[in-house]
Amino acid sequence: MDHPGVPSSRDAEETVRTTTDRLAKRPGDDAARELRARSLLVLGRLGEAEQDAAAAVRLDPDEVRYRELLAEVLAARGAHRDAAVEYARLARNDPRQVAWALAQANEYLAAADGPQAVDAARQAIRLDPSNADAQLALARGLTRTGDAAAALSAAARAVDLRPGHTLAREALADALWLAGRHDGALAAFAELAGKVRGEDRSRVIAKARLLYRERAGWLGRLASASSSLFTFALRRGWLALR
Repeated sequence: MDHPGVPSSRDAEETVRTTTDRLAKRPGDDAARELRARSLLVLGRLGEAEQDAAAAVRLDPDEVRYRELLAEVLAARGAHRDAAVEYARLARNDPRQVAWALAQANEYLAAADGPQAVDAARQAIRLDPSNADAQLALARGLTRTGDAAAALSAAARAVDLRPGHTLAREALADALWLAGRHDGALAAFAELAGKVRGEDRSRVIAKARLLYRERAGWLGRLASASSSLFTFALRRGWLALR
């Protein structure tokens, strides 16, 4: 959907000032509420942004752009279940929109609600079976619900659709772990550890370390005692589980 340009952090403060002056004269100006909410979002003033986005929705409940904005603000402040509810409302009003079903699935995943995420991801896949992000969301949701076989299938499909996507490969490793294919999961984590950086790398290594500690007995506890030594051994393929 088209929407006004989001201000940069450099001019967001000025936008807040001008829209505040405008709203002092015309409190029912829904477009000004939207623009100020977007500026407040850029500035990280999430509580105020939510108030303005919600006000814009009240002033014009049929404007899709305002509900999208409200969902975005809710997600930014960590209210993922509420954001999912907004995306679900949008999806009901236009059930052909894959993006809204997918956004709903991802917000339910962020809220740790596997069953709801699975339902929303399946809706997205019905609309577009070749959507790799929808297959990934389905795999992650199914892993949360403990459905190993279905999670493996969805994760493999996501990897097939987007072979170089690291999150899809991580989801496949998670599904392998859930399915009891521990050596395959460890190998997948090891491969990923060599390709990702920063927080992603730390998360992948932490999963591999936990898996090895759980499955390798006293040797696993010994080998995983030092994070740096474990990482070194993992990256060189010296660790295996049978």
